[in-house]
Amino acid sequence: MTDTNLPPKTPEPAPRAAGGGAAGEHHEHHHHAHLPHLHHEPVELGPADVVLDSPGPVIPTVEYRRVALATAVGTTIEWYDFFIYANVAALLFAKLFFSGLGSLAQLASLATVGVSFFFRPLGAIVMGRVGDRLGRRAVLIFTLVLMGLSTTLVGLLPTTAQIGALAPVLLIVLRCLQGFSAGGEWGGAAMLAVEHAPHGKRGRFGAFPQMGVPAGMLIATALLSLMSATLDTASFESWGWRVPFLFSIVLVFLGQYIRRRVEESAVFMELRQDQKLSASPLREVLTKHPKRVLQAAFVFVGNNALGYMIVGGFILGYATKTLKLPQTQVMVWVVVAAAVWIVSTWFAANWSDRIGRIKVYTAGYLFTIPWLFVMFWLLAQGTLTHVAIALVITAIPQGLTYGPQSALYAEMFPASIRLSGVSLAYAIGAILGGAFAPTIAEYLTLRFGTVTSVAFYLAAVALVSLVVVNTIKDRSQEPLHTISGH
Repeated sequence: MTDTNLPPKTPEPAPRAAGGGAAGEHHEHHHHAHLPHLHHEPVELGPADVVLDSPGPVIPTVEYRRVALATAVGTTIEWYDFFIYANVAALLFAKLFFSGLGSLAQLASLATVGVSFFFRPLGAIVMGRVGDRLGRRAVLIFTLVLMGLSTTLVGLLPTTAQIGALAPVLLIVLRCLQGFSAGGEWGGAAMLAVEHAPHGKRGRFGAFPQMGVPAGMLIATALLSLMSATLDTASFESWGWRVPFLFSIVLVFLGQYIRRRVEESAVFMELRQDQKLSASPLREVLTKHPKRVLQAAFVFVGNNALGYMIVGGFILGYATKTLKLPQTQVMVWVVVAAAVWIVSTWFAANWSDRIGRIKVYTAGYLFTIPWLFVMFWLLAQGTLTHVAIALVITAIPQGLTYGPQSALYAEMFPASIRLSGVSLAYAIGAILGGAFAPTIAEYLTLRFGTVTSVAFYLAAVALVSLVVVNTIKDRSQEPLHTISGH
């Protein structure tokens, strides 16, 4: 870490970075080019070079706790908002907003879940630039407010029966604002967590924002289950579904209080102090690292496509509408699956610190591909027990291919453009993977007359991710603040 309080000293050549030496050679040339010819008087050389093999900045233990709490709680709230919409869309929005479409109403309702994904890249681009220029912390605060307000407004939205065709239009607009927020939020939270991590624990710290996704799903589904169980059908469809959306405003205030107490990433502050911030981070990402963006995106598609079978509402909708299983009981098992997903995510992230990110991903996808055929066979049996087993076991490979993601992404891009790179990759992966996975699954089920047809689609996507992840160099043992990306 750079320390401007050190006295001037004669510069020494910086050690070469593992796998290259461009960064070290650049610094060495820079200092020798300005050495004076006379040494009889003191010379101000400026800040010391970053030592390439150092473990990174030392951060107080209390700050570690704050970062862990802020990224976990904030991301949980963010994804609670996102998943409340997905669940209610699967259960009710076809009737409330798209009833005029007849048999296509459910398809249209699930499609609104996917439309928001096209605004994720925009959120990634805008918030990526903000994060790389102004700091990771600013992104976390803005995106949480935007997501919370959008969700609360959905809870206040009149239905088609009340205001006509304007209702679904406004619903889609608010969903797109959620997509914009989600596109920028994840990268900010993930990079803040990973860049604060102690040496050798990036996977563990990166797990906190990752666990926010299943935790958000757990809280969203649990609250919906409670409303469904305590209200009769008429009351739930009339006003009960609105309560979880309105509750979001309370969670936003809580998240803002926690996130405002977190310090900015030391890695970002070092870049700002040394005046090494990128003037145009997006352009630099696209011109110098397009391959890494695509690699990171395709690593994510397999996980995201399968994840949206659960969080995107397809399994919930199929179990309650096609199989006619009790809605509350199915949602209870979704909650259990979310809890298992949290545990498997934590385990996988910590495991990746020991054996490397790529090996954990490989194990996860090798589990996923054959399991998909068993999973959809279980769903086709039509009983609550079979659906419960399918949900709970699916959460295990989901965690294996999600836990190491924050750390892997951070290690793929240089610090000056890191937030732009990871946010864009995440957004593209989400579009290609999960955006329309529930809609595609619904179509395949209708087209072939069996839910097992969906397994072939998801297995193909997971196979792509398995192949791509093994083309990435594992950098889990390199100091994060010195990764050049070249």
